[in-house]
Amino acid sequence: MIRRLTPAERLAAADKNFTLAAIVERSTWDRFLVEQAVFAFGLERDVFSCNDLRDLLPEQGHGFLGATINALRSAGIIEHVGMVPSTSGPTHGHRIALWRLSVKGRLIAQNRRPQPGRQAAA
Repeated sequence: MIRRLTPAERLAAADKNFTLAAIVERSTWDRFLVEQAVFAFGLERDVFSCNDLRDLLPEQGHGFLGATINALRSAGIIEHVGMVPSTSGPTHGHRIALWRLSVKGRLIAQNRRPQPGRQAAA
């Protein structure tokens, strides 16, 4: 027997889908800013977490940092290597993922890094 959703459950599901859609529709500038921070940390450190990135980035809006990290993981650019406690107050110290650049991610990051003597595109 299939259980039907209550009106409240349908409304909550619709609200969740709207929130996810709003995160996806954020400007590409926000996404590239987070990606640049990931590439910079990944080249300079063996591992990093959102604790490290949160201190560098302007307020991205609820869920945006996590959504971008998830997209980078799905694309094979970063890989999960462990867990650490969150330093964000609202999370109450819950565990968050520890990441490192994959081989693919290192290649992308090195290609994006400014080369000596090469001017940036205007």
